[in-house]
Amino acid sequence: MIDQLRLAATHRRILKILLREHLPGVEVWGYGSRVSGRGHEGSDLDLVLRGPGLDEIPFERLMNFEEAVRESTIPILVEARDWARLPERFHQEIEREHVVVVEATGNTDIIGRPFRDD
Repeated sequence: MIDQLRLAATHRRILKILLREHLPGVEVWGYGSRVSGRGHEGSDLDLVLRGPGLDEIPFERLMNFEEAVRESTIPILVEARDWARLPERFHQEIEREHVVVVEATGNTDIIGRPFRDD
């Protein structure tokens, strides 16, 4: 299956590890140009983080995740936004075209396989 995030397998693996480590239990959606097909190899990766009950994710957890991504070998900018902190008009836009990267349970990956490091 084609990776809808247009991200190399190595970098997907790193991203999944960082999400599991820093944001367990958070549902993660990809959206924007990488998902719509309008992006290119160097386009940033837009993620929206949907905390349990759609409550705000503690700011420290967000910052720790963003720092871990910056320090990783992922060669593109990863923009992570907390769903609870976004205006409603952004919710509607994201809901129109997104892919689920991590389900709320955190147990499956972007194409529904068990969430593993490989």
